[in-house]
Amino acid sequence: MRAIELLSPARNAECGIEAIRCGADAVYIGAQAFSARAEATNSVEDIKRLTDFAHLYGAKVYVAFNTILYEDELEDARRLVEALANVGIDALITQDTALIQMNLPLPLHASTQMDNRTPEQIQFLKDCGFTRVILARELGITDIASIHKKNPDVELEVFVHGALCVSYSGRCYASQYCFGRSANRGECAQFCRLPFDMEDADGNKIIENQHLLSLKDMNRSKYLEELIDAGVSSFKIEGRLKDITYVKNITSYYRQKIDEILQHRNDCTRLSFGRSDIPFKPDPQKTFNRGFTDYFLHGRTKDIFSFNTPKALGEPVGEVKDIYDKSIRVTGVASFTNGDGLCFFDKQKKLQGFRVNRVQNNMLFPNIMPEGLTRHTTLYRNHDEAFLKELLKNDIKRTIDVDILLTETENGFRLSMTDEMGLSAEQHFEIPKAPARTPQDQRQKEELSKLGGTIFSVRKIDIQCSTEYFIPASLLSDWRRQVVLQLHQCHTALSRNASAPIQGKTTVYPLGELDYSYNISNSQAKAFYLEHGANGVSPAFEIAPPENALIMTCKHCLRYALGICKKETAPHNDPLTEPLYLRLNDGKRFKLKFDCHNCQMLIYAIH
Repeated sequence: MRAIELLSPARNAECGIEAIRCGADAVYIGAQAFSARAEATNSVEDIKRLTDFAHLYGAKVYVAFNTILYEDELEDARRLVEALANVGIDALITQDTALIQMNLPLPLHASTQMDNRTPEQIQFLKDCGFTRVILARELGITDIASIHKKNPDVELEVFVHGALCVSYSGRCYASQYCFGRSANRGECAQFCRLPFDMEDADGNKIIENQHLLSLKDMNRSKYLEELIDAGVSSFKIEGRLKDITYVKNITSYYRQKIDEILQHRNDCTRLSFGRSDIPFKPDPQKTFNRGFTDYFLHGRTKDIFSFNTPKALGEPVGEVKDIYDKSIRVTGVASFTNGDGLCFFDKQKKLQGFRVNRVQNNMLFPNIMPEGLTRHTTLYRNHDEAFLKELLKNDIKRTIDVDILLTETENGFRLSMTDEMGLSAEQHFEIPKAPARTPQDQRQKEELSKLGGTIFSVRKIDIQCSTEYFIPASLLSDWRRQVVLQLHQCHTALSRNASAPIQGKTTVYPLGELDYSYNISNSQAKAFYLEHGANGVSPAFEIAPPENALIMTCKHCLRYALGICKKETAPHNDPLTEPLYLRLNDGKRFKLKFDCHNCQMLIYAIH
């Protein structure tokens, strides 16, 4: 039976712990260095705290160690990984093959930054010792199914929710080229969220000041069962820079979606244990999003981009009916709260926003009356004050079901507890047995069921004695506490399991001559590829940037977005004179090429 994993992001230990409480089967978090989110770092001690908590529920912790490593960092990286292994993490997410060469005591997951798109690449990574491969976001459902069919014994992880990079992960050098901040080193400056002009070969502006590379956010919640059928084992939520409200809301939403599927399938099971009590109704529209797309899962569509703004829109909540000196009347069915944040597009299609100070029925009183607002304008809510307060005020409990059994022994009683994870604890108590004069069964079950404040909840209580005995409530309470403590210690011991080192083999892969896109930035990574069949190795872009380099490889295509795809438009009807260019406000230009055979748009630096 295949275990299905919900994998949530953790900016820090607190976010990770909340994700586990909300039902995550695993979380991924950055360490104090070498994470592809340099702004989300955590100490080994904090990761230990998270790992100890996760393991109580059989959940896992993966550390994102997915930057490329420079030569002088290799020894520091080794020491940090060994420290992480010592605190019990479950795997390392990496793109730098130097870590394979180090024979480290942890399973390795191949980061999506290794450009994992083909069955051959996945087979190669498996042969090298990777236990899991994180697939490129751009793959469609048939691509994923084909990869699984050819590599059925490799765990496949896919992103199902969150922000999208316009370039294939690991193949973007725009931030390094423009700002000296490498995406492969965790310092992406979000080049793709900037406004551009688009020009033709003659310098004519086709589009002016639009966010032409900014994509909507991914949401594949409707297609989880399809993805399971295609061979996916792990559903990943993007967002290691997101706050705790985002993590709680989105994790809870996907937990409920996955549980609905698992209820009617007998070929899959949940990876971890416990039941999360979610006191609010999760809704992805109510936390940060740029609008949603399934992003090529079922082919190319025109809903993937958001040219007008890279900012969060939120949910549509109504239309402006009337505008007064200090208030706005809104039509629609949404209710509003003091403190809501609303936004709209003005006539120039620029996103504007305002805060609601006071609400009176369908009348809104902004803190400052917004300029550019007109009647019939659609309003969006990107800050739902009531919902966010509900997220923050409610404590979410995750408990593990336990069966309790009280039996008599020759000299007293035995109390045992067995939980849904299969862990059990029992204690024998020697006391004189006194037959009861009144019924005791209900009272004793009530006393034994008092598990509040623990990670356990009662599923079943059995009392199997030859007759009903009188046992003082204080004694039963003490016995219960002793056995609960013993069972909890069994769970705590789970976090001390040693991890096995990866077992790879020297598979020769017809790599040929490797260019900078393999992101080889140290001698051990270079040695790895030479051992596996490379004829030569070029250094990473960050070390030796070539002139006029390809800095982005995109599935997103501006020709398609503009309705002039070369596959669909006859040459004599093509209004554009190539080559086409993108231009930033600072004057930097980038040349576009269109690889129509592979349905890709290529962006080149121009010196």
